[in-house]
Amino acid sequence: MKLTKVALLCTAAVLAAGAVHAQEKVMIGEPSWPGAKIMANLIGQVIETRLGGEVGYAPGANAVIFEAMDGGRGDIDVHPDVWLPNQSSFTDKFVDGAGTVSLSDGAYEGRSGFCVPNYMVEKHNISSVFDLATPEGQELFDTNGDGKGEIWVGASGWASTNVHLVKSRDYGIDTFLEPTTEDEAVFYARLKDAIAAEQGVVFYCYKPHYVHALYPVTILEEPEYDAAAYNIKTPDEDANWFENSSIMTGDEVKTVRVAHSNSLEERNPAAASFLTAIDMSADELSKLTYEVVVQGGEIEAVVSSWIAENGDIVDGWLGLN
Repeated sequence: MKLTKVALLCTAAVLAAGAVHAQEKVMIGEPSWPGAKIMANLIGQVIETRLGGEVGYAPGANAVIFEAMDGGRGDIDVHPDVWLPNQSSFTDKFVDGAGTVSLSDGAYEGRSGFCVPNYMVEKHNISSVFDLATPEGQELFDTNGDGKGEIWVGASGWASTNVHLVKSRDYGIDTFLEPTTEDEAVFYARLKDAIAAEQGVVFYCYKPHYVHALYPVTILEEPEYDAAAYNIKTPDEDANWFENSSIMTGDEVKTVRVAHSNSLEERNPAAASFLTAIDMSADELSKLTYEVVVQGGEIEAVVSSWIAENGDIVDGWLGLN
């Protein structure tokens, strides 16, 4: 009897040791943009509070995070915000090629284009980019009284600004609306005043972004993405980039997923299962970004409140419903 009890105790000890090993610490990469920081913290809090695991955070660029996940040593185990096809060079190499990294089944859409406040849609039937390229559009979006409308295409230096400068030309918009490239903070101050006065205003936007939680806005319709009609040069590769670029199509809709090192399948299978199933929405992430960036909330507190209020969603990620 005593030997049996000893054997059972030894077996329990071995199983406990195995359980500890199975819950190895998860290191979460933390890229620089707000949405990625929020997603990193959300993943970390779920692992800590719902799976009883331990996490750490490692700031880094995309290349660093993917190389570390490929290594599988636990230096960095998770990329919280993989934009595709933007980062497809990494997924081609490590997901499809080496097979050392996996992507979540769930994803949210990343979209970009031109936005107007909803009252421009409801009161003036502005729903398409081609509604801007008209004499009526010119009058509606003339906020400074110079006889020509304005369209904010982004801040100077953004890659997306060059894209939308080309779009403004090729859609015929810049005949009626003058593209502007003031600093984002300057434009958003102007946007606040314009919306308060229900003036015509149109601007470059993307989703998820806090503007969609801050104001009721609509992304204008564009022709469906067509790679053959989307040709953008960069100033680095072509001194005449503007003249030699042409775009007559909307941007490609992005798919944003979570990536994790396949080494977690053995090192922390519960975390790996959760990371495969996570399925955040762009609208929810826009709200969280608004609370952090605009309202000044601490990321940890904002994320903790969201988890508490969205238990059913988190349960779904954990396979509990």
